Amino acid sequence: MDQRGLVERARRGDHDAFAELARAAAVRLDRAARLILRDPELARDAVQEGLIRAWRDLPGLRDPDRFDAWLHRLIVHSCIDLARRRQRRSVEVEITEINAPPLDDASRVVDDRELVNRVLRRLDVPGRAIVVLHYYLGLPLTEVSATLGIPIGTVKSRLHRALREMRIAISDDELGLSVPVREGQLT
Repeated sequence: MDQRGLVERARRGDHDAFAELARAAAVRLDRAARLILRDPELARDAVQEGLIRAWRDLPGLRDPDRFDAWLHRLIVHSCIDLARRRQRRSVEVEITEINAPPLDDASRVVDDRELVNRVLRRLDVPGRAIVVLHYYLGLPLTEVSATLGIPIGTVKSRLHRALREMRIAISDDELGLSVPVREGQLT
């Protein structure tokens, strides 16, 4: 059955239809949550909270064709809510690449992954969410805007700021400088 049909059935209370929708999106949602929160356990909690919200709010979904964007939005908001509740907690995460290139030099891949981890760690959660949605999940900026429920101009300015911070962090990392983490950020 197509996604729209499953959404319609789930809106009418069909648990099996909702379970199928959740199963189809689980891997993408978990990857996004892990990249945003930097902690696999918190990511699972965020996905679970987001799916609970989705089940509860599904009857109010106006456009069944926008289910994926709506679900991403719920998950991102769950991530942001969890991050706010645990602001001072230090976490580590293993990044699983969505589309991994062929491994020419395994040590370089590990070094690059570590650099990305360090740089992402320095971003605030909203900036990290935009980077993850746009670059890791491949959503166009208009979809990121719809997913987060913020204007496209805000998405562009936050993405620009996040990329600038990432470039600075990479430059400082290559020079061996220590970049302080701003107060209130996850490290």
